[in-house]
Amino acid sequence: MIRPRRSALYMPGANERALEKAKSIPADVLVLDLEDAVAPDAKAAARERVCALVADRAYGEREVVIRVNAPGTPWHADDLRAVAQAGPSAVLLPKVSTPQTVLEVEQALSPGPEIWAMLETPAAVLAAAQIAAASERLTVLVLGTNDLANELRAEPVPGRAPLLTALSLALLGARAAGKVILDGVYNDLKDAAGFEAECVQGRQLGFDGKTLIHPSQVEPCNRVFAPSAEQVAESREILAAWDEALAEGRGVATVRGRLVENLHVANAQRILAMAEALT
Repeated sequence: MIRPRRSALYMPGANERALEKAKSIPADVLVLDLEDAVAPDAKAAARERVCALVADRAYGEREVVIRVNAPGTPWHADDLRAVAQAGPSAVLLPKVSTPQTVLEVEQALSPGPEIWAMLETPAAVLAAAQIAAASERLTVLVLGTNDLANELRAEPVPGRAPLLTALSLALLGARAAGKVILDGVYNDLKDAAGFEAECVQGRQLGFDGKTLIHPSQVEPCNRVFAPSAEQVAESREILAAWDEALAEGRGVATVRGRLVENLHVANAQRILAMAEALT
């Protein structure tokens, strides 16, 4: 079963009004943030607020993820204890650079929710395959492109040329382990065209969705990462042609002048499964 993760919206755990508003925002995933969006003196209160909302199932059947503070910080252990009681869909670990971090958190949360890991450093990207394969409970990798760009000393240019190698390496690691991977955030809230272009780029590269910093980004992100009507129609044609070819004893088919093989059938099935999941 495919679970749509086109849009994953960060919501600040210290902002009670934002957390309430999140109930009506149509993001596929809500990431309730205890890390970057929360000042040190507000960490404890944010943790209590977020975990109470999650425990009360305030967001219904939505996939709700809690981003905890990084290992080695004064709040990490308390975050994990609270998350274990709250029962979110997943815990998002920032600053993951080695598989060992995943294994330590898995042990601390055993039994517990799924684990998502953020890749935010060159070391993390270079170890993406090992991190992704560290645990069956690790289901999603998330790119932290702001931190990554900072460590690379990369300039923020349209098209993200300085980051393309890192994005591709992370994708390779995720796919080698059969895991979902989400693209990083887009910072300029006034640049709607630039944001949509980056969504399209992420989809073309192979990302399953994108992390977001503002509710205004949800609609275009959901639209871009959803199968288009044309893709759905062509996928149905591919499956129909394939069934016909098999009935006639042929191992290949042709759709719209293009050869269809097993890999095209699998992709068509994936597209239709996603479209069905979104209905």
